[in-house]
Amino acid sequence: MLAIFDLDETLLAGDSEHLWCEFLIEQGLIDGRHYKTNNDQFYQDYQNGCLDIDAFLRFSLQPLTQFSLSHLNALRKDYLKQKIEPIILPQACKRIEEHRRQGHTLLIITATNRFITGPIAGMLGISQLLATEPELGPDGYSGNIVGEPCFQHGKVVNLRKWLNTNPHNMADSCFYSDSYNDLPLLQKVQHPIVVDADDKLYQHAVTHNWERISLRG
Repeated sequence: MLAIFDLDETLLAGDSEHLWCEFLIEQGLIDGRHYKTNNDQFYQDYQNGCLDIDAFLRFSLQPLTQFSLSHLNALRKDYLKQKIEPIILPQACKRIEEHRRQGHTLLIITATNRFITGPIAGMLGISQLLATEPELGPDGYSGNIVGEPCFQHGKVVNLRKWLNTNPHNMADSCFYSDSYNDLPLLQKVQHPIVVDADDKLYQHAVTHNWERISLRG
């Protein structure tokens, strides 16, 4: 079986991309007033299911273009310690280990970009990751992405590409998510599992008799 996990607000008690922007503001590295207002608005748009993903990516990837890779890596190390370690959910780790003991393949699929989520997946012991891919050139990050954003139906597109070279299929998969934005993929897998779901997803799950759990104690 393939066990697929959303990351933000599912395995983590927070949103890693929103927290990255907050971290940069706290470090005095980006304009606090401008970035906080937009960061909070994009986060609210995501929760409301009306996020303009292209506008959000232009905003969220722009700070990556401002620093060298060595500086970014040093910042990320501090960010993971300060912002991510405290919000890793113990119950989520237990659920991951249950799947691991059963020999299931583990995969994280997230709209958040790989620069942020790559090491978080490593912290969770999951080697397979599908994420929005920021373009990296010889002089650093460009602010653009490679391929389709791993968001809403884009998660289905990116997972199908991954399945072309991996011995699994959606009919032998479960997917854990908190967000109505993930409805396209939840509808494709054999076992949709909603985790501490937002109101719209929770109501959909009740109507369709989907499994509903909490990983927050």
